[in-house]
Amino acid sequence: SGNAEKLLEEVGIGKEYWQRNVLQLSGGQQQRVAIARALASDAHVLLADEPTGNLDETTADEIIALLKKTAHELGKCVVVVTHSKHLAEEADEILEIKNGAISFL
Repeated sequence: SGNAEKLLEEVGIGKEYWQRNVLQLSGGQQQRVAIARALASDAHVLLADEPTGNLDETTADEIIALLKKTAHELGKCVVVVTHSKHLAEEADEILEIKNGAISFL
């Protein structure tokens, strides 16, 4: 429970939201809860499809930092699918899929 609470706080979900029904949360809050749940798992690989898509720029930057920390400090592989050049530039490795071809950038 302590780890879950810490992760919720790290993704910007304050204590006042912890007991709310998911339908009472905004889209951005729901997305942050999903990220916290993924980070709390014991999975070695995290797949994130547009993890910052519904977030404001400040929160998006915090989530990017948290995903990088997860990869580097916890040794997890974080695979992010995004259209955001800003988010892609934060990655250790970038692959582009264009016209059906995959290339390393």
